[in-house]
Amino acid sequence: MINNYLQDVENAFENRDLSALNALAVPSFRIINKSKGFSSVLMLSCNNIKHLSKINSLDADCIILNLEDAVSKQDKPFALVLCAIFLSLNKQSSKKLVVRVNALDEGGYEEIVYLNQFMPDAIRVPKIKTQEEVKQVFALINDECELHLSIETKEAWYNLSQLKVHKRVTTFYLGVLDLFADMGLNHSLINKNNPTMLYILSHFLISCRSMDVKAVSFVYQKFKNLEIFSEWISLEKSMGYDCKACISPKQVELVNKIFENQEDLITRAKTIVKLFEMHESQGITGFVDDEYGFIDEPVYKGALVLLETKS
Repeated sequence: MINNYLQDVENAFENRDLSALNALAVPSFRIINKSKGFSSVLMLSCNNIKHLSKINSLDADCIILNLEDAVSKQDKPFALVLCAIFLSLNKQSSKKLVVRVNALDEGGYEEIVYLNQFMPDAIRVPKIKTQEEVKQVFALINDECELHLSIETKEAWYNLSQLKVHKRVTTFYLGVLDLFADMGLNHSLINKNNPTMLYILSHFLISCRSMDVKAVSFVYQKFKNLEIFSEWISLEKSMGYDCKACISPKQVELVNKIFENQEDLITRAKTIVKLFEMHESQGITGFVDDEYGFIDEPVYKGALVLLETKS
């Protein structure tokens, strides 16, 4: 049944039949993943069905369903509907599913209104500038949805402390390439020994922590250079970061490995086992925990395996 449905989706996309694709996007209730304990954030372009189909098999804790930079203008209407379809297909997910819409003046407002009926775990807004913009967006989103912000303009940096307008504004992403360009700073300054870069990382982290906002460090674009990427993660971990954005599965693997805290992992696994067994005794084998997100039997078994290997 699902395979036939996905084939219809793929055919509609390949034939550039937006009407047929829209007809396949059926709004449905999703159980929101409210977890804040994610470390690896992987970007997936919503115009790539092959990648979207792999959501549940990816190692990343958080998936960014991207409608912005990597999607061509011609593909954006199709990507939006594909995003909605795959949200509906993932009614419960151990991954946090966040949609990065386009800039507000480039269709972002309209995308948010459309996506509300498909209940993403969070909406991420790029190119944000002012508190007033954040308030306007927050007024639009579904009551269960979190609001995430990309800090990549000089105005957002200047207004950083004012952007958490509600407790559901939970996560900021450091867009360092766009931020440096907007400030007139050369990208050559983005290196581990540059005091300006170290200040940016420090200020961003401490500002976020002081507002009880999760800080996600920047994307390292040279995804094949895993040695330098590893050095960045180690530096950021030493500063206090616990989360980094990624653009490849190999980057995700390194982030998970370096940010891994054995004591935290064991505590998490023990809690998951306890919660699952408590719910199972009541006949419930799939549920949402505010801290750990969606927990089902596969997640429970994974926790058991971790405890066995660490004992």
